[in-house]
Amino acid sequence: MADWIGLLFFVFLIVGIFVGLKILSKPVTRTEAEFERNAAESTSMLGAGMNALQEALDPAAARAKEVQMQLKEGRYLKKKREGKANGTDDTE
Repeated sequence: MADWIGLLFFVFLIVGIFVGLKILSKPVTRTEAEFERNAAESTSMLGAGMNALQEALDPAAARAKEVQMQLKEGRYLKKKREGKANGTDDTE
């Protein structure tokens, strides 16, 4: 009898896992306003702290982020280009 109880436990466990994963895999339909609100809330203090910690541990990644932002804004190496255009050279 104990074997049947153990077998039923494992069957219910497997069925429960399967049903739980099916429920979790359903896509959630959200409006654009809900999406924007959730995106704004995701920038919490914990997220900011984790970003600061990541920058402290990996300064190369922080520099890469800064360069990407400068490229998007169109100001990457702008001072060097302007200096070369004016006839001055930064090498000394």
